[in-house]
Amino acid sequence: MFLTVTPNPSQDQTLALASVLVPEGVHRVVDSINQPGGKGINVARVLASAGLPVTALLTSPTVPAGPGQHPAANSDPVVEGVAALGLDYALSPAAGPARINIALTSADGKTTKINGAGAPFTPALSAALAAAIEQRLLGLDWLVLAGSLPPGMEPDWYAGVVETARAAGVKVAVDTSDEPLAAIALRLPQAAPHLIKPNSEELAQLAGVDGTELEAAAQAGDPLPVARVASTLIERGVETVLATLGGAGAVLVTAQGAWFATSPDITVASTVGAGDSSLAGYLIALSRGDDAPARLSAAVTYGAAAAAQPGTGLATPVLAGQLSTEVTQLY
Repeated sequence: MFLTVTPNPSQDQTLALASVLVPEGVHRVVDSINQPGGKGINVARVLASAGLPVTALLTSPTVPAGPGQHPAANSDPVVEGVAALGLDYALSPAAGPARINIALTSADGKTTKINGAGAPFTPALSAALAAAIEQRLLGLDWLVLAGSLPPGMEPDWYAGVVETARAAGVKVAVDTSDEPLAAIALRLPQAAPHLIKPNSEELAQLAGVDGTELEAAAQAGDPLPVARVASTLIERGVETVLATLGGAGAVLVTAQGAWFATSPDITVASTVGAGDSSLAGYLIALSRGDDAPARLSAAVTYGAAAAAQPGTGLATPVLAGQLSTEVTQLY
């Protein structure tokens, strides 16, 4: 059983532009897609498409927030969208409506993201979400903590939840960035996730190195610097590092070794949701009992399948199965 957590869900709007995005220019929109968003929701959608049991836990202003606090809305388009997708979901209170994220996909395949901040959280709301997770730990195989934290939530909130889940014997996957990621790094090994999925910039944040150098090496066909940096996290208690490198592929590092997978040759439509699909693809392969190279292969093909879809188009087993990648062992 999987539980994904989205503390800061969103209403995602993807606008496809007829031309290349030019600052200060005037652009024509040729297509528009609106979907419920947030990393945890996206991961849950992909896991569910593979037939795995998953519940998506998200925050919503439709839930009574407690004494002296009042929901900001009577209906929530994000919750309505999740329900329409047929996902099993659970709710925890939020202070206000979900943020709005806008993705601009231009004719050259590049995506520009403009992400909202979300409604500010109080300590009571943060505690309520942590309690909602703790109540669901019994019988859980994997807890997936994904995405940004809303304003007002302490940066070390994820780290605290990781420690609680580990104490309950539940495996934890984390996909976040910036201050919440740095807070986890400060509390290693006590708050070490079993699986962490950074991109090159996030990996650099975790390890305190230059992300541009990691990215440049990967783009030049040398994934070893990424693997070596990821190995430092293994030494600090993280069980598995899945470092996604966009068009350069991905690197998987465990205590048993390191592997690199190239990205399939695709036409990129939108990168929104690609990383979430990669994480879900890895967990799908793990649930099948696949070995490390096969798990990495699944992560890369699922991510590429999502990048080939417009909007927040996510991977499915059928789409990912149409792609292939080459996996090599680095050490």
